[in-house]
Amino acid sequence: MDTVDTESSPRPLFSSDLEGRTAPAEVVLAGARVAYWSYEPLRVTPETRTILVVHGFRGDHHGLLRVADQLPEMRLIMPDLPGFGSSAAFAADEHSVERYGRFLAELMAALELGPETVLLGHSFGSIVAGHFVAANPGAVAELILINPIAAPALEGAKGLMTKLAILYYEAAARLPRRLGQALLRSQLIVRVMSEAMAKTPDRALRRFVHAQHSAYFSAFANRDSLLEAFRASVGNHVSEIANRLTLPVLLIAGEKDEIAELTDQHKLLAMLPDGHLDVIPGVGHLIHYETPEPAAEFIRRFLKDHTA
Repeated sequence: MDTVDTESSPRPLFSSDLEGRTAPAEVVLAGARVAYWSYEPLRVTPETRTILVVHGFRGDHHGLLRVADQLPEMRLIMPDLPGFGSSAAFAADEHSVERYGRFLAELMAALELGPETVLLGHSFGSIVAGHFVAANPGAVAELILINPIAAPALEGAKGLMTKLAILYYEAAARLPRRLGQALLRSQLIVRVMSEAMAKTPDRALRRFVHAQHSAYFSAFANRDSLLEAFRASVGNHVSEIANRLTLPVLLIAGEKDEIAELTDQHKLLAMLPDGHLDVIPGVGHLIHYETPEPAAEFIRRFLKDHTA
């Protein structure tokens, strides 16, 4: 597992190679500007693949950077989903799972990404990616889901957290716009959420996680698009389309994940025609921040075993 010894030998959380691999770009899709970043391989090998990455709810491409950094032989393309980060919201469409799926199709067409592409989704991104693949069989070669949302949000122990989140977003929707926006961007609430999800005992890594959430968790376009995306995140899950995912699927789960519980991951695995589950001990819903090294190794092994 990826650990950082903060007391005796602290080390950088990103390699010196990452910046040189980074190429920011923009594309206009359906009249809206979409920001994306390409992380080119340090060297092309027979194992080099192109991986399209879909981040989670309220995040942006920054969240998966530590995973990208651990895959220097791969080409990763990481957009900010419309309505988040540096990408504009959909101009006239609802921010639904189905619309985000059409966005992926539009982006792949614009960037000329063919069926040999690998699709990776984290958390809410697992819902978007899974539903896209179910609706577009043959569009990608393999599917990788990190901390996948495997069951309805109101089921199990996570149900209480979901109900509290619903109250939070409903309150923000009822308040006057300025007050609602302030509530949604409250740094206190962001910190409480961050503290609840972080499982690492490493103090430097926890500070990094909190700083990432503080910097990027409120980078959404507007209240309306955020609320629509929230409803999409709690109203859908991967298991509802699992039997339609006939391509090779890798699930990477956290042992202590309270949002995407491990028991649900095993149930999801049993529904997949061609699935594999890897579990990382001691981590929760923040595999992409806390344990990118084992996650990258699982991805590397999976792609080697399923060469397109």
